[in-house]
Amino acid sequence: MHTVQQILKLKTISEIWSIAPDATVYEAIQTLADKRIGALLVMDGNRLCGIMSERDYAREVILKGRASKQTLVSEIMTDEVITISSGSGVEESLAIMTKNRIRHLPVVDDGQIVGIISMGDLVNDIINEQKDTIAQLENYIRG
Repeated sequence: MHTVQQILKLKTISEIWSIAPDATVYEAIQTLADKRIGALLVMDGNRLCGIMSERDYAREVILKGRASKQTLVSEIMTDEVITISSGSGVEESLAIMTKNRIRHLPVVDDGQIVGIISMGDLVNDIINEQKDTIAQLENYIRG
C-alpha cells in the first residue's frame, strides 16, 4: 500500500484550502461549495488551529438554529485537530479516521501543513491497488 505522501502526489487537486477563525461560517460554506470539498483547515497565519467540515456546520449551525452569517468559524470548528505525517501508510490513516469518526485528515510534517487526505482518497487508493492485483493475477493465470 501507498504512503500518505504518495497519495498526496496522486491527487488531482493538491491545493490546501483554509479559512481564518474569524471568518463567518457562511464564508466557509461558500468556499466548501465553490471548491467542491468537505472540510477546510482553519489557519491563524501559518498555525493550524482547527478544522471545519460540513458535518460541523450541520451539527453546530443548522440543528441549533444559528445564523451562518453571524456565526464565526472559531465557534463551530473542531479545535483538537488529529493529524498524520506524510510517511504514514493507508492502513494507519484509515485506522485513525475510523477510530475518531472523521473523514478528513490534515498531513503535517515538521510542524508544517503539507496536505489533507480524505476517506475517499484512501478508498480510491485501495480500489486502484486491488485492480492492479487482479490484473496481475489474471495475467499470471493466462501466462
